[in-house]
Amino acid sequence: MADDPIRLLIADDHPIVRDGIRGMFAGDPDFEVLAEAENGARAVELARALSPDVILMDLRMPGMDGVAAIKELTRLGIGARVLVLTTYDTDRDVLPAIEAGATGYLLKDTRRDDLIRAVRTAARGESVLSPSVATRLVGQVRTPADPLSARELEVLDLIAQGTTNREVAARLFVSEATVKSHLLHIYAKLGVNDRAAAVAVAFRRGLIG
Repeated sequence: MADDPIRLLIADDHPIVRDGIRGMFAGDPDFEVLAEAENGARAVELARALSPDVILMDLRMPGMDGVAAIKELTRLGIGARVLVLTTYDTDRDVLPAIEAGATGYLLKDTRRDDLIRAVRTAARGESVLSPSVATRLVGQVRTPADPLSARELEVLDLIAQGTTNREVAARLFVSEATVKSHLLHIYAKLGVNDRAAAVAVAFRRGLIG
């Protein structure tokens, strides 16, 4: 019995781009395009209804953008792999998407064969990055903007274990206000806004294990 096709959802605000992407997979029995979404909110709605294996997600869309949609998919526990397909490869675009939970990040000048290979890779849950994006991420890891202090690493390690601010304070013999202060410094240094993102980035950069 043949393997089931990889089920795809395409999210992009430009109809001609959606048509082009759909055309790349047309006629290939290994893939099935379930639906198309014109923005992030619609992508989330369709993902909940259709349970795709892979979502090809643009980043800059009206209303809910791609990063917000990826965060919402993660929050809802939707298991689809998100493969970002965009024109932009700046730090401002790449890092938030990866930190939000994207499995891969490709640019729209990717060749058809490379895109198909990337979708197969993403469907297996493996990361796939365009060369320019991979270079940017390696540069970020090698040259962090501001290293964390030993105490901040202690706090982050405890947070990663699911410890509350109050419990961290008790373990380290400091006040809750001090713990909150450490967390704010950690967020600023890692360029994130919450505990979950801080832990995710720290694991990715090998700061905690």
